[in-house]
Amino acid sequence: MTTRFTINGRPVAVDVEDDTPLLWVIRDDLGLTGTKFGCGIGMCGACTVHVGGRATRSCITTVAAVAGAQITTIEGLDPAGAHPVQQAWLALQTPQCGYCQSGQIMSAAALLKDFPTPTDQDIDAVMSGNLCRCMTYVRIRAAIKQAAAAMGGGAS
Repeated sequence: MTTRFTINGRPVAVDVEDDTPLLWVIRDDLGLTGTKFGCGIGMCGACTVHVGGRATRSCITTVAAVAGAQITTIEGLDPAGAHPVQQAWLALQTPQCGYCQSGQIMSAAALLKDFPTPTDQDIDAVMSGNLCRCMTYVRIRAAIKQAAAAMGGGAS
């Protein structure tokens, strides 16, 4: 079955089964490997992408569910790495092993759309679904606050 959608601003058509997880289409069919496989059940957040601007777990989202949608992966957030969240991650040396970071960054970017001046409680509530086995949560929170400030929102 052919499914059409837009990914990182580029229209694509993929010929896969409707129940194929979006993650595998992104990685295997489209060659965008920045989105990671973590748990496969939508609990860790490593596979987070934006679908229609909303943070979405690509490992549990079928390709049929995104027909006609606008999808953004870590590669498309800002190809030059100049998104304020990406810049804050670098400036504060947020990652340790880095495996979860593309999902963390995608969730943080979506969070800042909804909460331009996030409180610690906002950050904790939204980011709680993104697990970091290296426990860099303090640096993640600091990076989100720095990105909010760079975007003109600040943090409370």
